[in-house]
Amino acid sequence: HSPAGHSEEDPGPPPLHPRALREERRREQRELHGKQKVGFRDKRIHPRGSGSSRMMLTLSKLPLARWEEEKRDDGVKWHKLHHKGPYFAPPYEPLPSSVKFYYNGRPMKLSRAAEEVATFFAKMLDHDYARKKIFRDNFFCDWMQVMTPQERKKIKDLKRCDFSDIRNYFLEKQEAQKALPKEEKQRLKEEAERIQEEYGYCVIDGHREKIGNFRTEPPGLFRGRGNHPKMGMLKKRIMPEDIIINCSKFKGPRPPRGHKWREIRCDNTVTWLASWTENIQGSIRYIMLNPSSKLKGEKDWQKYEVARRLKTLIHRIRRQYRADWKSKELKKRQISVALYFIDKLALRAGNEKEEGETADTVGCCSLRVEHIALHSRQGGKENVVEFDFLGKDCIRYYNKVSVEKQVFKNLKLFMEEKEPGDNLFDKLSTAMLNKHLQDLMDGLTAKVFRTYNASITLQEQLEDLTNEKDSLAAKLLSYNRANRAVAVLCNHQRATPKTYEKSMKNLQAKIDARKDQLADAKARLRKARAELKCKKEAKSKAAVEKKKKLVKKIEEQLAKLKLQATDKEENKQIAMGTSKLNYLDPRITVAWCKRFDVPIEKVYNKTQREKFAWAIAMAEEDFVF
Repeated sequence: HSPAGHSEEDPGPPPLHPRALREERRREQRELHGKQKVGFRDKRIHPRGSGSSRMMLTLSKLPLARWEEEKRDDGVKWHKLHHKGPYFAPPYEPLPSSVKFYYNGRPMKLSRAAEEVATFFAKMLDHDYARKKIFRDNFFCDWMQVMTPQERKKIKDLKRCDFSDIRNYFLEKQEAQKALPKEEKQRLKEEAERIQEEYGYCVIDGHREKIGNFRTEPPGLFRGRGNHPKMGMLKKRIMPEDIIINCSKFKGPRPPRGHKWREIRCDNTVTWLASWTENIQGSIRYIMLNPSSKLKGEKDWQKYEVARRLKTLIHRIRRQYRADWKSKELKKRQISVALYFIDKLALRAGNEKEEGETADTVGCCSLRVEHIALHSRQGGKENVVEFDFLGKDCIRYYNKVSVEKQVFKNLKLFMEEKEPGDNLFDKLSTAMLNKHLQDLMDGLTAKVFRTYNASITLQEQLEDLTNEKDSLAAKLLSYNRANRAVAVLCNHQRATPKTYEKSMKNLQAKIDARKDQLADAKARLRKARAELKCKKEAKSKAAVEKKKKLVKKIEEQLAKLKLQATDKEENKQIAMGTSKLNYLDPRITVAWCKRFDVPIEKVYNKTQREKFAWAIAMAEEDFVF
């Protein structure tokens, strides 16, 4: 039958091209939501315990308009903000009298404060950290600070301290926790849910939003990354007197009994709910909204839009810095070479640090002569620069890269008559570089370059590596390889996991078992074919088909396991999570999943799907970064 309003002779307008149809659908959706004035997440606060208070929109039903409306250009993030404040770590529970600390082989009763810090070290006895000299030295120094004068007089050498009884107590406690009856586990789960319900949500302008991490950091020993010079130092207990609360005027949460907040302020130009300064490095810690919240989603979206804006200017910027390599002004040359490194190698800009305050980590602007070596020819390549320095979080950056001839010449010039400890870019500071970047494009920073290059690399790699006819496992391997290329570019490394050997061994055992099954299945198939040749019965023919299907099934399972092993091997020293969460525009991934029929949950876990709900709602398969 003919469509309504059109006769057989007049079939009506031709059907829209799929892309045009999607655009039409988007426009209608925006108009609809514009008329309805629907909230970003239209969840008004409900009485506690009601099912509707926990209602979550499924990703497939998230309206596009949710991420586009109620934007403010005046810097104001909210008008009303209410929350309960942070949830503090529980107070220290002293050890049972049967658990002893020994010094020089003799039991010694410690004061409450000294005992608590001793438990932090005891819990780490089986960890590599406890064997590092710097960790042990820092721990002992800070432990001495909390001891009583009598304890300090007696305890002089960490080597004479025996924490094994304390360690065993916590190991037994851990095992007992695992062996709890089902009813007790359920009770603990309900208690955790009650705390989450009370402290894990805030109300912003009438909308109930989830808070990210609402707990303060518990006291313990600082670990740091790499060989951090402050590892082993004592992270002190956070108290209400350390906390700055941010909320609506006259609506501050009550502090715990007997305490008061350091400060209550009403700053609606920021989105954090509470903050404090940690004692190890003096950095500020924040309690923020959950990544799935409206404000976080908007911020993420805007970040990637800035990086996309760079895409339209990148060729002009590159032409400019290449021209500046030959500038008569040395400062211009240094800025242009530094910008080349930031663009091509995804180096961080680097910030000046106070002497002795943090580890000797550097970025592009703070590189010293000792951090690079120049090789006119090496490994069949010309103009090779060898980088070797500690980057962010004390992660070593080591790379040999062939650079353009003029860059190589400039580096030689910058190194002339300098000592190893002198700055490579002595005419340049991070502030100067940031000012130059702002002049090139509003909002441009070194991080925007990293985001742009990471995202464009992922898009190009996915285009090159993905085959539409591949199996799902092969497509996922291609995705992970593309993600790995980005992680390598950004120097996102990790130590090989301790469980790597064991998990690879288990995976290899599964592969070997599948190979045996395949050999057996093929033998049975050959036998069935021989029977069919002799008997030519319908029953024999059905048996052959059944065994052929089984062989095919086992072959697919074996291929999948082999791909998993390859993926695990290639990924053992690469940390892919950082780039996936912070530098890769999620719309690239969403579009790729839609284009190649890959379920989104295969590449994003539940937390990531919540964080990138805006991208899942927004991106179609034809999205291009």
